[in-house]
Amino acid sequence: MVLISREIRVNHRIRVKEVRLIGSDGEQMGIVPTRDAIDKAQELGFDLVEVASQTSPPVCRIMDYSKYKYDQEKKAREARKHQKVVHLKEIKIKPNIEEHDYQVKLHHLKRFLSRGDKAKLTMTFRGREMSHMDIGKKVLDRMTSDIIEVGEVEKGPSREGRNIIINFIPRSGAKVT
Repeated sequence: MVLISREIRVNHRIRVKEVRLIGSDGEQMGIVPTRDAIDKAQELGFDLVEVASQTSPPVCRIMDYSKYKYDQEKKAREARKHQKVVHLKEIKIKPNIEEHDYQVKLHHLKRFLSRGDKAKLTMTFRGREMSHMDIGKKVLDRMTSDIIEVGEVEKGPSREGRNIIINFIPRSGAKVT
């Protein structure tokens, strides 16, 4: 169920002396006492719904509240449907990666980027590998050049402790091979 961000007051929950009333067909009925507005709405078989509580006096409309609530939820669902959630996917490699492992990681990286997700490539150095960072940089340069048709470097390569990190963003119109 979709929750509406602010509480909408209806009928007897409206606790002000006077309201600016709008009729069921949209005509202005002026400023009237709340009690009279509620009676008028019930007489027509509708509810009195507060549509603008920040004004003085608040604006209330005679309408079918359940239909109004349904329409609001429908608009919220429609807005969520058109949103694209971007995830950050991380792939970890080491500098002495074998060729097959490299190709598997490259395929995963291409798949993430072609789906529209961002990707983070982390190369971890252990022990004596720290003294041979040039080997790791060659692997990262190769990965960057292999990924160029589906993604581009957003940030990197940056060194954080024993890791070198590169962030990739998808290139528009890219498809996985």
